Amino acid sequence: MPTSFSQALPDFKSATHTAIISDLHLCEAEPENPKYPLWKKFKTREFFYDDIFENFLKHCEEKAQNRPVELVLNGDIFDFDSVLNLPEEPVFNVSWIERHRGLHPREERSRHKIEVILKDHAEFVRALRDFIVRGNRAVFVIGNHDLELHYPSVQEEILRHLHLPEDKRQEVRFVEWFYISNQDTLIEHGNQYDPYCMCEDPVNPYVRGYNYVSLKLPFGNLACRYIMNGMGFFNPHVDSNYIMTLPQYVRFFFKYVAKAQPGLILTWFWGSLATLVHTFFDRLSSPIRNPLKIEDHVSSIAERANAEPRMVRELKELFAAPAASNPFLLMRELWLDRAFIIFVAFFLIFQLMAFIRSVYEISFFWAFIPLFLLLPFFLFYSKSIASLVSGYKEPDDRTLAMASAITKAQRIVFGHTHHARHEIIGSVEHLNSGCWSPAFLDVECTKPLDQKTFVWISPGENGPRQAELFKFIDGKSELLTNPGRT
Repeated sequence: MPTSFSQALPDFKSATHTAIISDLHLCEAEPENPKYPLWKKFKTREFFYDDIFENFLKHCEEKAQNRPVELVLNGDIFDFDSVLNLPEEPVFNVSWIERHRGLHPREERSRHKIEVILKDHAEFVRALRDFIVRGNRAVFVIGNHDLELHYPSVQEEILRHLHLPEDKRQEVRFVEWFYISNQDTLIEHGNQYDPYCMCEDPVNPYVRGYNYVSLKLPFGNLACRYIMNGMGFFNPHVDSNYIMTLPQYVRFFFKYVAKAQPGLILTWFWGSLATLVHTFFDRLSSPIRNPLKIEDHVSSIAERANAEPRMVRELKELFAAPAASNPFLLMRELWLDRAFIIFVAFFLIFQLMAFIRSVYEISFFWAFIPLFLLLPFFLFYSKSIASLVSGYKEPDDRTLAMASAITKAQRIVFGHTHHARHEIIGSVEHLNSGCWSPAFLDVECTKPLDQKTFVWISPGENGPRQAELFKFIDGKSELLTNPGRT
């Protein structure tokens, strides 16, 4: 089982200025497709923002008037699930499904993926390195799409690419799922309250296979790997791009997909089956636990998060129940229930027609009559099924209140939803840092969603620190007033 690399932790408990960004979804560069230019267009270098990130870091230093800045990279900074690159001469066996949908989340494979990402985003790495060398620090909070940051060798690969002086390496920290800044702000990616995207046990994230150790991925990650990686006209960073009604899917297919990928329905079907089967077997896998070291591990998590061991255990009790516990729910989300109904209908009608044709000489075209009669009922059923994926992304007041009580923080910052927010829920100030990812509402990538937003926490005029939500535009920060405030 992987073990964390040892380091003497510097004091991260106090911070004057904190910048929080999330959901950068850094990934490999997708080669431009001359025949189908819209194929995974959101992943091409055209939408890389490494230079903007460098300007953003310099802007944060200016806002802090050259005082040290704590940069919290709040989850989904790297998108391991979308990396399809394979090593030229792999030292491990690559399966058929890995060649088509990306490498499995095993340590040596995850290290290859982070190396690919960092090489394609060399300017991002250099900007972060210079920022840290100038006297600032960076904290990586693990989200659902970068769960592979749990592997110590992946963390070491990041540090190796940063190429920091020895005395600056300790200014970079990796934390499991939460971080407490200056004892006044709890920072989490937020996926632990989403049944579809939660890591079942971030304290013990590894599971053992026949002759390997792997990470147990959430349902949402597996769907991205097995389905979205093969459907290049759907942008996985925006729910509305792939969660649609049946008429919307039909219109989308004929407008964008029919010529480039006429067999899309087969790609979806086997990808959905692979997702369901993998999720089911992962649910049966037990985490690797060492009872003799569990308290030491909890204490280590707490120390890196500026928390107490009891907070780690108590925050863990707030996690949502994984959606993988309900395979019928997952079938509905994958549309496999509708596929099953269609299969049963065709099978029964075929059997009925075979029986009738054994008695009467009639054409098989008569089978279309019961199919057309059943169509309204099928459409009614399909329309009555609403996806629950988006409904779990927004935080509820109970979770916020309990997390605030556990950590004694009156401010909580999430990411994950890609929607920037600043609101008061009950007695808790809640912010969401939005996203920097290539999230577009259209295939042509002309309608960006909440791009380049961040949370800035700085000293108040006469008391505790205050938090504000900004959008970074043209080298300057623009205050977002009352986005979602209640």
